[in-house]
Amino acid sequence: MSEYLLEMKNVSKAFPGVQALSNAQLQLKPGHVHALMGENGAGKSTLMKCMFGIYKMDKGQIYIDGQPVTIKDPMEALSKGIAMVHQELQPIPARTIGENIFLGRYPMKKLLGFIPVVDHDKMYDDTAKLLKKVKLRFNPRQMEGTLSISQMQLVEIAKAVSANCRVLILDEPTSSLTQNEVESLFNIIEDLKNEGVAIVYISHKMDEILRISDEVTIMRDGQYIGTWEAKELTTASIITKMVGRELKNLYPPRENVPGEVVFEVKDFTSINPKSFRHVSFNVRKGEILGIGGLVGAQRTELMEGLFGIRSHKAGKIFLHGKELKVNRPKDAIDQGVALLTESRRTSGIMGVLSVADNISISSLKKYLDYNICINSKKVENLVQENVKKMNIKTPSSKTQIQSLSGGNQQKVIIGRWLANDPDVLILDEPTRGIDVGAKYEIYCIIADLAKQGKSVLMITSEMGELLGMSDRIMVMCDGKCTGIIDGKGATQEQVMALATQFD
Repeated sequence: MSEYLLEMKNVSKAFPGVQALSNAQLQLKPGHVHALMGENGAGKSTLMKCMFGIYKMDKGQIYIDGQPVTIKDPMEALSKGIAMVHQELQPIPARTIGENIFLGRYPMKKLLGFIPVVDHDKMYDDTAKLLKKVKLRFNPRQMEGTLSISQMQLVEIAKAVSANCRVLILDEPTSSLTQNEVESLFNIIEDLKNEGVAIVYISHKMDEILRISDEVTIMRDGQYIGTWEAKELTTASIITKMVGRELKNLYPPRENVPGEVVFEVKDFTSINPKSFRHVSFNVRKGEILGIGGLVGAQRTELMEGLFGIRSHKAGKIFLHGKELKVNRPKDAIDQGVALLTESRRTSGIMGVLSVADNISISSLKKYLDYNICINSKKVENLVQENVKKMNIKTPSSKTQIQSLSGGNQQKVIIGRWLANDPDVLILDEPTRGIDVGAKYEIYCIIADLAKQGKSVLMITSEMGELLGMSDRIMVMCDGKCTGIIDGKGATQEQVMALATQFD
């Protein structure tokens, strides 16, 4: 018997214009957490999709218990004991938690002795037992669409556990979880380790990697760099191996000089009594206003309300002293406000369209000839300018955006809004699921925008990011603004005290 539960050897995979993997490898031991790390575009998710049968390898071999196996599709992967929780969630909102968990493998029974139908009673009973096992207090019959992103992530983890897997792939599992939810996940992982499950853990959060991992494999540009014992590594050494260079500063220097008040919100209140209430604040020219708070603080809901996605019953918005009437997103866009949404996949990118389409979609009016025909040459010039300015890595402007890494997708969406030359940019979790190298590039873009005089509102759940990038920090708790503090000299303790200031 091999000491490895699963091995991948000499794996190569190419897409049109991109060599995603080149002779990559991975070796997983039973009962171990194996961290897989690298910048966005390093090939981590591609390698895992090859293991899970989503992609067919161009070259390479997979071994389970020392024996070569072929995995043609995800159903075959599940049958061989491999389960995966994807970074980009794709739940079915209009179906229940139980139906989402057992999708494609519903328990069946015979109606009238011969008609096969889904055994809903057994499905919901099994779901209840599973949720109890992973310590989730959800109703199995609750619609998935009523859950928050973090709750959906926990359901996906429960779904993977339900498959009784031998290998569990977790791709950015904590990207939208609170600290308490992260601790719950770590308890689940510890239980699975004790059962002999091999866990592949993909994350950009260094503290998690060093805390939970037994081994760390690092990839760069689709190639295998090496595998180390986690206890031998430090945050600095991991970053150096990931990016191939030393990153001395995690955040760019603050060279912006905030000026007069540009954007002001007074007594903004949602039509939903459980959402944001009586929120007032302002943002100055050339200022980065960080917005902190725990999951459920209604930060995203507030920003969506200001952008016209959600309804409000009271409050006023002012831009350059003039009141804005925002009833829908178009109103906000036309008046110089832009919103980078929290979820790239569901409300940011248009996956099947090209990079060019995604950059130009919000500003096509500017490139009409005689208000009839789109001037393709001008659009292409806009796209190439953004690709160069923000260092977007793409084979061409015609490449589908869904084939790019998360960091490059985020740059494309930022480019989309900058093409409109807005006065105010609302950035909701701008670096979620992005590696440390790409994060720094996004930070530099944000810092440069503030230096140019743009007013930036930045929601982030990462404490270091909040403290490292903000000129001032507005903290929310339970739908209310509990305080605004100076970013310079602010501490984690100050932010957490305001973030837990319930009535």
